[in-house]
Amino acid sequence: MTITDVARHAGVSTSAVSKVLREAYGVSDAMRVRVRAAMAELEYRPHAAARGMRGRTYTVGVLLDNIRNAFFADILDGASEELRGGAYQMLVGAAGFGQEDQTRLARAMVDRQMDGLILIGPGFPRAEVLRTAAALPTVVIGHHDLGVGYDAVLDADAEGAGLVVDHLVELGHRRIALTSTDVNEGNGWSGTPERIQARGYLDAMRRHGLGDLARVAMTSYSEEGGYRAGMELLAPGAGPVPTAVFAGADVAALGVFRAARELGLRIPEDVSLAGYNNTAVAALTPVQLTSVDQAGGEMGATAARLLLERVEGRERSVRVCMSPRLVVRNTTGPPAA
Repeated sequence: MTITDVARHAGVSTSAVSKVLREAYGVSDAMRVRVRAAMAELEYRPHAAARGMRGRTYTVGVLLDNIRNAFFADILDGASEELRGGAYQMLVGAAGFGQEDQTRLARAMVDRQMDGLILIGPGFPRAEVLRTAAALPTVVIGHHDLGVGYDAVLDADAEGAGLVVDHLVELGHRRIALTSTDVNEGNGWSGTPERIQARGYLDAMRRHGLGDLARVAMTSYSEEGGYRAGMELLAPGAGPVPTAVFAGADVAALGVFRAARELGLRIPEDVSLAGYNNTAVAALTPVQLTSVDQAGGEMGATAARLLLERVEGRERSVRVCMSPRLVVRNTTGPPAA
């Protein structure tokens, strides 16, 4: 089957079919449904190699550091849903936390002539991201740094951190600790989400007159990293034990949860615990983690939409910021008397 067959079957012009295939601007919903129905009836599939020779491969790459972070799954779900039924296929690459590995994978995606890239919290140098964006339409998820040449989708992370501190203070907590991470040291990024989140935490602690009690454990956003942070903060003999821990990511909160259990501490009776991202794991019955919802699915869908707009020729940079929302569950409560 050819594009001409599809046009004849749908009763439209070949240029109309081409516009639908290219996700071009100005195509009505009725036209899109009509053409897609004809393609389905004829079992028409565009030839990827031929399309690539004409200038597009109709693939978009998504680069992330690991696939174990449940928040990334929410982002991928949103992006996948936005692209569903369209001409573009999403290919995902997990590069690990190393700058060199992430840079190598980003360059490989460029070399394979993908039509655009979504970079989730890139840990490689900002200068390399700018070079990538100069070669391909690019959307960066997470980082707050203003950029010319790429679009950004982010969360109001300082506000989100403040929501957690305000909630814990309202419950009566004073010794509130944060687990954070910084995998972007010295590579040109100043507004990484973890840095903005940590600033929001410190500002909120000072606002409540608790600046001197602020304590941050630097670790990785992983379950093992959260476990190490939990042992550092909650083990006896390491200074005043906090009555509440704010984990910078839900995946790290699970590690803190494990550390508390090993130390014989009950949650929330002995120590309250809050996370960030409000992943599906947070709502599971055995966990019921208080967490900040930053609309991961919406972030992914927005990133995919912005990327397609860039592929179609938009050059003006767009920055979209999500509003966080605190979801209170069973892991936070008043401190022990």
